[in-house]
Amino acid sequence: MSTFEVTRRDGLARIAHFSTEERDISLPSVEEMDEIFPGLAESSMENVPLDAGPDFAARYLPAGDVQPIWVHPAVEREVEPGACVMVPCWHTALANPRKYVEWLAGLKARLPPDTAFYAPAAALPSNIALLCYTGFDLFDFTAVDLASAQGKFCLPEGIFPRDLAEKGVCFCPGCREGDLSVHNREALLGELALVRVHIASSSLRDLVESRSRMDAAQVSIVRLLDRETTFIEPFIPVSRPGVLRATSGESLFRTEVRRFADRVVTRYIPPAADVAVLLPCSAKKPYSLSQSHRKFREAVSGRALELVVTSPLGLVPRDLERVYPAAHYDVPVTGYWDAEEKAWVSSVIARFLGKHRFRRVIAHLEGGALEAACMAAEKVSLDMEVTPCGERPASRPALAALSEALSGERPVAHDIVRATASYQFDHEVSTKGLGIKGKYPEMKVFRDREPLFSLDPATGFLRPTFGGWNLIPSGYRVMIDAFVPMGDILAPGVLDADPRIREGDEVFVAGPLAVATGRAAMPGPEMCRSRRGVAVRVRKVKTPGRKHV
Repeated sequence: MSTFEVTRRDGLARIAHFSTEERDISLPSVEEMDEIFPGLAESSMENVPLDAGPDFAARYLPAGDVQPIWVHPAVEREVEPGACVMVPCWHTALANPRKYVEWLAGLKARLPPDTAFYAPAAALPSNIALLCYTGFDLFDFTAVDLASAQGKFCLPEGIFPRDLAEKGVCFCPGCREGDLSVHNREALLGELALVRVHIASSSLRDLVESRSRMDAAQVSIVRLLDRETTFIEPFIPVSRPGVLRATSGESLFRTEVRRFADRVVTRYIPPAADVAVLLPCSAKKPYSLSQSHRKFREAVSGRALELVVTSPLGLVPRDLERVYPAAHYDVPVTGYWDAEEKAWVSSVIARFLGKHRFRRVIAHLEGGALEAACMAAEKVSLDMEVTPCGERPASRPALAALSEALSGERPVAHDIVRATASYQFDHEVSTKGLGIKGKYPEMKVFRDREPLFSLDPATGFLRPTFGGWNLIPSGYRVMIDAFVPMGDILAPGVLDADPRIREGDEVFVAGPLAVATGRAAMPGPEMCRSRRGVAVRVRKVKTPGRKHV
C-alpha cells in the first residue's frame, strides 16, 4: 500500500509526499530504486519500446499491481490512486519531441492525478529540470552512472568529455578527489535541489527555458507542449507569485499569455465607449504608476477606452492592468519587435477590434507596436487614425496631438468591478448601487454597508464575499458532501467542480450542510479525480443559523 499527496504545484511539476511500507519520500527525488521497490531486483527489466503497437506492448509489458506499475502509451492499465508508475524507455522519448508530448498527454489523461511518475534511466543534470517540468517525480542514478562508465562529465549545461573536470569548472567532492562517478551523482542531486526551489517559487519554467537552450530537442518539447493547449492549460494556475519573465520567443506561447489574450477577447466586457485609444506599454507595472502613462491618462482625460499594446500579452485594457499577468510580466526592452511578435500582437488586436466595433480607433504608438496595430486594422478593414507622435509618444507635442484628437468626445464610465468580474468569472455583474472604498492596492466594494468584494493586491482579482457571490449566480462552484468544513477542503470531500476552475481561482463551495468561499488549490477536474490533497483553501464558512466562521 502506498500514498501520494501533492503539497505544491507548478504546472505539471509537483512537490509531493510518497509513502510506501519501506520509505517516506519527498518528491521529486533521485533514489536507489531497488531499496524502495524490492520487486525491481527480480524484474527482467523488459524494455518495451515506447512506439510499440498495443498488441506487442500488451504482450511483453509486465502486468500486475507490484510497484512500480509498468505503463505504456499504447496500453490501457488500471492504476489505483497513490501508486507509482514506471514508463520504461522514457529516456528514448527525449530524442523525439513530438512523440514525447503526445505520449505524455496520453499517460497523464489516463492515469489518476495523485500518481507518482518514475522515469527510469533518464535523469541527467542537463534534463532533470525538463523531466520534472513535464510531470515526472522519481528518478534513479542509472543514466549518470552510465555516463561515468563512458567517461562523460555531466553538468546542467550538458555532457562533456571527462577532461573538463580538470579545468576547474566544478569544486564538488568528486572533482576534488578525481572521482567522476561521485561528481556526476552530485551534479544530478544539486540540479534537482535547484529544481525543487523553483517549483516552490512557481518559477520552474524560467529554469527550464534557461537549461533547454543547450539542447534543441528540449526546446522543441517546450514549444510543442505550449501548443498542446487542451492538455496543458488546466494544469497552469491563473496566477503565480513573482514576475512572469517573458525573455524568450517561447514566451509568446506560454499558457498564461495565451489565456490572458483569449479572456480579453472572449470574456472581458469593456465600458460603453465610442472611441478607443491604443497606447504603448511601460516598463513599470501597473502602467498607471509610470510617468508616461500618467501623461497619457491626463491627455485622454477619460474620453476613450484606453488599450495598451504590448508584447507578449497583446492588448491590455486599462481596466485590467492590475490583473495577473498584466501587472507582473517583464520583457527585455530593445525597441525591436520581430515578425512573430508583430503577428501575434496584431492577431489579438484584430480579434478585439473585430468583436467590439468603435466609431473611432486612435493609435498613439510608434515602432513595432504601431506596425502591429496597422496590421490589425488592415485585417478587420478598419480606418484607424494615427497621431503624429514620432518616436516619443509621451512628448509634449505628441500628447497635445492626442488630446486634440479627442476634442469633443464624451467621457467614458469605467467600471473596474464589472470589467474584472467579466474577465475572471466570465459573467456580467450588475454594479448598480455599488461603491468602492480605499485606493489601490487596498480596494473594497460595498453596497450600502455590505461588503461584496475585495481586490487581491497580489493578483488584481476580485475576492467575493457571500454577498458578492450572489451577484455571480453560476460558475466557479465546488460541490461538497454533507459536512461542515473545519478548515481547508480536501479532494475526497468534493463531489463535483466546475471544469473551468484552475489553481488560484476564487470559488464558491456549496454542500447540504454549509457553504464557503475560498481559493482553489488544484484544478477543477483534478478535484474530482484525486483521492488526497487540499482542493480548496477556505476563507469563510457559513452554515444555516450560524454566523460566518
